[in-house]
Amino acid sequence: MPVVQITLVQGRESEMIETCIKNVARTVSESLNAPIDSVRVIVNEVPANYFAVGTKLKSEK
Repeated sequence: MPVVQITLVQGRESEMIETCIKNVARTVSESLNAPIDSVRVIVNEVPANYFAVGTKLKSEK
């Protein structure tokens, strides 16, 4: 059972995230020859002030 976790900064439209989940599930299923029903995709959204690249928070402009 493949499990994929994606972490995103909050702010994207729900429809965009749902499309991503479906595309990732299909890709993993095809790439690993795993039944689509066995693929799990989890999206974690975090506030911009809880996500940093180096020492720069994504909330900092």
